[in-house]
Amino acid sequence: MDRLSRLAAAHGVATSYALTPGRHRRVPEDTVRAVLAALGVDPEAEPPGERPPPLLPPTVVLRDGRAPLPALPEGTELRVSTEDGQEMPWRAPATGAPLPLGHHTLHARAPDGRTATAALIAAPSRLPGPPGRSMGLLVQLYSVLSHRSWGMGDLGDLAELAVWAGHALGAGFLQLNPLHAAVPGGPGEPAEASPYRPGNRRFPDPVHLRVEEIPEYAYLTPAQRRLTDRLLARAAELRAAVLDKGMPIDRDAVWALKRQALEIVREVPLSPGRHAAYCAYLADMGPGLEDHATWCALAELHGPDWHSWPAGLRDPRSAATARARAEHLERIDFHSWLAWLTDTQLARAQQAARAAGMPIGLIHDLALGVHPDGSEAWAQQEVLAAGMSAGAPPDAFNTRGQDWGVPPWRPDALAVCGYAPYRELLRGLLRHAGGIRVDHVMGHFRLWWIPQGADPDQGTYVSYDAEAMLGVLALQAHRAKALVVGEDLGTVPPGMREQLADRGLVGSSVLWFERDPARGGGPLAPERWRADCLATLTTHDLPPTVARLSGEHVRLRERLGLTEDAEAELRTLHVENAEWLEEFAARGLLPPDADEEQRVLAAHRFLARTPARMVGIWLPDAVGDRRPQNLPGTRREYPNWRLPIADGQGHPLTLERLTSSVRLAALARAVRREMAGRDAAAGAVAGGGEAVR
Repeated sequence: MDRLSRLAAAHGVATSYALTPGRHRRVPEDTVRAVLAALGVDPEAEPPGERPPPLLPPTVVLRDGRAPLPALPEGTELRVSTEDGQEMPWRAPATGAPLPLGHHTLHARAPDGRTATAALIAAPSRLPGPPGRSMGLLVQLYSVLSHRSWGMGDLGDLAELAVWAGHALGAGFLQLNPLHAAVPGGPGEPAEASPYRPGNRRFPDPVHLRVEEIPEYAYLTPAQRRLTDRLLARAAELRAAVLDKGMPIDRDAVWALKRQALEIVREVPLSPGRHAAYCAYLADMGPGLEDHATWCALAELHGPDWHSWPAGLRDPRSAATARARAEHLERIDFHSWLAWLTDTQLARAQQAARAAGMPIGLIHDLALGVHPDGSEAWAQQEVLAAGMSAGAPPDAFNTRGQDWGVPPWRPDALAVCGYAPYRELLRGLLRHAGGIRVDHVMGHFRLWWIPQGADPDQGTYVSYDAEAMLGVLALQAHRAKALVVGEDLGTVPPGMREQLADRGLVGSSVLWFERDPARGGGPLAPERWRADCLATLTTHDLPPTVARLSGEHVRLRERLGLTEDAEAELRTLHVENAEWLEEFAARGLLPPDADEEQRVLAAHRFLARTPARMVGIWLPDAVGDRRPQNLPGTRREYPNWRLPIADGQGHPLTLERLTSSVRLAALARAVRREMAGRDAAAGAVAGGGEAVR
């Protein structure tokens, strides 16, 4: 192994990777050098030699009473400062009181006088699984508009949907698209539409607020009310453009109206109790909220790309930024207030879901990364890899690889700060959730880094400390009493799913990808599916089921120039679809000459016959919507993330019409009945069963 390869190996940078089993590709040397430089390593440096390692690594993870420590000199003293301020000697759990779960500090003193400290993460050995089996809905909130929303679905709509789904459908959860704060648009440029490329993942976006449900709205003066009434009238026009004229959702226009209304509501003083609650929120969110609100205020002045700001303001810790915080305190407080309002409405939505009988309630989605221009990237520059973008290597679905346009975390920097950025991110996201879905959970193990300006296939894998990353995730989920769904689709490293299952994470299983090598790659029988998974027919990046079964999405991609051989793609698709339809028919789920609705129903009933602890219904599937919410590979060619939910003819459906849909109610009822029947049969064999929600 040459010097560069040894240096790369020492820092977790791959110099080759597997294209397919048994077929490897060498990583370009320029890529290896660029990635090492982004990690703060001189590519010309000598690999670590035989010099003594540090006394302690930057972070130590304790799980099941085990913490892999380096060999320490005999007589080294170890003690722990717990997160609540206690001091205690380090003892193995077998010989002393167990260490409480939490984020602590480990201190070491060697006999030769050397000292060291390390972050100590005491994580639970395993997360509890879902409470029983449950059926739920997969929802893109912006797409679900009621007659009260301002042109896109909001948190008031979410609460209504949760109450209805819990009571009328017996749903156990609603899995949402990411509600993270977005990066606003610049002059002549729209805001970033993708919820998977947000500006900040810790705080929800105030565009989701239901303005009329802010308590201070009730106390507007007559003059203020006249102003907001005019805004409400314009909001009705936006709503009508989407629902009546079939126009895409205009998020920027919605936010422009809501922002004006919020500026008016802001003039109403908070009551003493509300003011105390707001102050408590500020104290709880701490510097993270101050940074986010400061970025929002500065973006109003200098535009949303902090790289183009005056030099002093590009550093969140500079004297110039400190002066700006003081000068623009009112605007910073305004944006902090918006975050608090959104937090309170999210809390009410989760409370409504639980009150409606949902054992889980809301499952929030955690995006893999953030927009490089946003507040999270500005505030956390020291832990992000400059000049790098995360993505995916070439595979069967994307022969050129993928560049997601989000800077990856530096694993070395995360370890040095005890994974505090990840901890705080999770704490914010889990405040009002029964669970979270972690997009591309494989990023806890390794991530594909692409140097700026390079093609996606010119990247390489960088390894992360999965034990530490998963330990932080498990600890924060444990404290929130929330489950974790890991999106483990695509290229998965060997043994990763087993490690996630050992931690208690719920996997993601999509019907079309569940194939059985023992049957020549045919459909995997329902009884052979894993139990610890969320089973679905599709995802936000895949076509709705009716489009999949007809091949309409291939024709759409052909019209947009996204496929080189549509006919070959369709031939393969029709063969795969036929295999699944034959499987459904063989199991008595599909009558002869079944129509479109019956095929969708059969596929969902098949999911319900698996042991999956969670079965998710993609809400558009339940009403026959044929259009993908996101079409990978497009940006302006297709209205990604801007389509309202619609029926099979493309007519938008309001929340009110959704909740009266006979087709949706029948599908949910059939899934619950099938799940109950499967569990009753399993219970008769095992002597017990689980209740289905």
